[in-house]
Amino acid sequence: MTTFDTVSVGGDAHRPYDVIIGPHLTDELTSRIPPDVRKVLITHPPVLHARAETFRDVLSEGREVFLAEIPDGEPAKRVEVASFLWGLLGQLEFGRGDLIIGFGGGATTDLAGFVAATWLRGIRVIHVPTTVLGMVDAAVGGKTGINTAEGKNLVGSFHAPTLVVCDTDYLTTLPENDIKAGLAEVVKCGFIKDPAILDLVEKNPEAIITPGSTQLAEAISRAVTVKANIVSSDFTESGVREILNYGHTLGHAIEHAERYKWRHGAAISIGMVFAAELSRIVAGLDDGAVERHKKLLESLGLPLDYPAARWQTLLATMQRDKKSRQGVLRFVVLDHIGSARVLAIPDESVLFAAYEELVAGQSV
Repeated sequence: MTTFDTVSVGGDAHRPYDVIIGPHLTDELTSRIPPDVRKVLITHPPVLHARAETFRDVLSEGREVFLAEIPDGEPAKRVEVASFLWGLLGQLEFGRGDLIIGFGGGATTDLAGFVAATWLRGIRVIHVPTTVLGMVDAAVGGKTGINTAEGKNLVGSFHAPTLVVCDTDYLTTLPENDIKAGLAEVVKCGFIKDPAILDLVEKNPEAIITPGSTQLAEAISRAVTVKANIVSSDFTESGVREILNYGHTLGHAIEHAERYKWRHGAAISIGMVFAAELSRIVAGLDDGAVERHKKLLESLGLPLDYPAARWQTLLATMQRDKKSRQGVLRFVVLDHIGSARVLAIPDESVLFAAYEELVAGQSV
């Protein structure tokens, strides 16, 4: 008998759902597909084509199942790809009772959720994330989105999935660098809410990056629980949910500057170091907590700084960030580890001072 953790997510009164975490979960997924579903579209990146075909065969009993191959990573999150999927849904005559499955990493689930939210003003979606990042971040919480030339996730919708299946078997073939990058989002949850995650990483960094380890499974489950609890109290990000953006304002700007060729977690790692330095200036975060950020992220092989000369480019991108209000940038800061809040910072010199700390030793 397969054993797995179940984390329940509320917030959207009409669509509470479960996140299940564990190995060998295909049968569990099959049993949970609503019985009235007639058609299923599985969206997947090229690297998962063979697994998607097997997945289709397993799910085909009593329903029609179709595959849609989409680009890998952030290139999937373009309006042209969404339009391709809308056209496919129309040609296949998908109705309100049918289902999309996002099978892949975070970009795949972001796109699948957005297409599900917008087709016929909302059809059901199940996410089957295959990366650490997808499991702990993109697939949980109901935020969907695509990118534009002006920035990341500027077009999107809140659309809760029917179910999220985090089958840890998929992590066994994931490159180590992808696991490390995904752990940036896990560590973020430790900094903002659950310091026990940080203890897990610091106690045994090697185990935490090993697929199949109890440490990695526990870290994923804890991070999903943090996000689920926050999302349940603020589904549409009008309040406390904003703390999940710790490190993301600068991180998203770096992704944009790098034309989305960087791993998300690498950019967010730098963003968290910047946020820690900013927290030291504006919220009194102690020096030890700032150094803890650097040592822990470094132990996972994640980057800590960015070229000094790129500040003006990053600032311009941040000013277009969807988290800004009337042109005033807002950042998630820490008063201490485990306690986060959102703070408006109208003085650009304060931000520059934090960036100077980030790039100490370089010439700005």
